[in-house]
Amino acid sequence: MAVAGVTAVYALGSRRLADTPVSAAMVFVGFGIAIGPLGLDLVSRRQDAGPLRTLVEAALALVLFTDATTVRARDLRSGGALPGRLLSVGLILTIGAGWLLAWALLPGLTVWESALVGAILAPTDAALGKSAISDRRVPGLVRQALNVESGLNDGMVLPFFVLFLAAVPGTSYAHEGMGGVFWRALLLSPALGLAAGGAGGRLLTVSLHHGWATAEWRQIYALAAAAGAYTLAAVTHGSGFIAAWAAGFAFAYALRSAAHPTAEAARATELARTTELAEALGGLLAMLSLLFFGAVLLGPALQHLSWRIVGYAVLSLTVIRMVPVAVALAGSGLRPPTVAYIGWFGPRGLASVVFGLLVAEEHTHGVELIGQVVAVTVGLSVLLHGMSAAVLAAGYGRWYERAAVDPGLRESLSTPVTPRRRTLGPLEQPEG
Repeated sequence: MAVAGVTAVYALGSRRLADTPVSAAMVFVGFGIAIGPLGLDLVSRRQDAGPLRTLVEAALALVLFTDATTVRARDLRSGGALPGRLLSVGLILTIGAGWLLAWALLPGLTVWESALVGAILAPTDAALGKSAISDRRVPGLVRQALNVESGLNDGMVLPFFVLFLAAVPGTSYAHEGMGGVFWRALLLSPALGLAAGGAGGRLLTVSLHHGWATAEWRQIYALAAAAGAYTLAAVTHGSGFIAAWAAGFAFAYALRSAAHPTAEAARATELARTTELAEALGGLLAMLSLLFFGAVLLGPALQHLSWRIVGYAVLSLTVIRMVPVAVALAGSGLRPPTVAYIGWFGPRGLASVVFGLLVAEEHTHGVELIGQVVAVTVGLSVLLHGMSAAVLAAGYGRWYERAAVDPGLRESLSTPVTPRRRTLGPLEQPEG
């Protein structure tokens, strides 16, 4: 009842709150703390572990699937390959920096548990700072780079997360050994996802060509495609998340590449309409996941704060993110304000929450510390990135307007921005 109430209240005031520094994530995480052990004690990890795991896994699977449907290979090459730089050099360095600093700053963790912390906190979530990519005053090159990075890096971190988890003795993946994990999770799961997504997309194309599917049911069909890919990997003891992510690419490719009399823009619109329900449901489940994250992870973690945990959280949002971004963008021709803007807006969100909750269910000695570090980092990100998004987007937009008089400004390169709808509220902000 309480969860339904906060969802309804936010929905009723979502347009009004969109013009304030208060984000949806801040509302849901804050309410989660209020109903958790630190507040009313209505939710706990021990009592609600089963439903909570189902919720967060469904949320991440849908987000991975729908994010993958919006990204094309050319997006990685757009704007001088800025997304490609962030997703290759930037992502690897972020995981490595997070690993090394966790090993140095959190002595209670083993080497592989430190690696898990680095992987869990590497993905970014644009939904936590939506003004950073929706404000039209920010150049399209920058918005698209952040957009594509956020849409792909959670899926790209999955193999690292699975391998590091398998390397930690006593975890659910450890008994299979690295060879078994590599085969089932990193080879079989993406193959099953590509097959399921590709077949699903081709079947939908045939149905649409003959006019057999209504607009409403093709949206439900997209949900079924994501669930089917996830289930295929789960029953073969692989990674449902990797399968769902791969299925999204294949599903979209099948719809885009099918012989069709309409233009590419029209096919893209049809694809967006097909996945609209899945995106909206994924966004809602993501916010509910943040609510329960506040209750079962962040609330308890606030009772056990230490300078090491807080220090790592601050470093994770600054040095661990911003230095790798600066290295990845070296030689790109971007000005320092742009590099700093991209570096700062790497919010930690749903993927980190789900990975953290999955690790919290394992039976290793470092579980509690990992959960606390992840909780405090994500909580701090929700607060700082949510509050700073609109202000910094406006300030950066003003700098760009002044700098744009330079005809050689790299940021002025025209790049189309593919919108994402993983929010509970309007994505685009008015110009001005």
